[in-house]
Amino acid sequence: MRAHHAFAIVAILLIGFGLKLALFSAPTAEADVSLRIDPFELQQNIKNLPAQKMNDMTFVFSEGN
Repeated sequence: MRAHHAFAIVAILLIGFGLKLALFSAPTAEADVSLRIDPFELQQNIKNLPAQKMNDMTFVFSEGN
């Protein structure tokens, strides 16, 4: 009797999950093909980007007192 209940619960969960995927699936993403990218302009803009200086302290070990 317990096995029948377990199978019924698993079947209900699988059917519910399948219905959820079928009815509430996310819309397919579409690319905007009207946008044109100029590689030369991108290369020129890379040189003008601001740079941020940072102290990399990844491998600095302090000696214990």
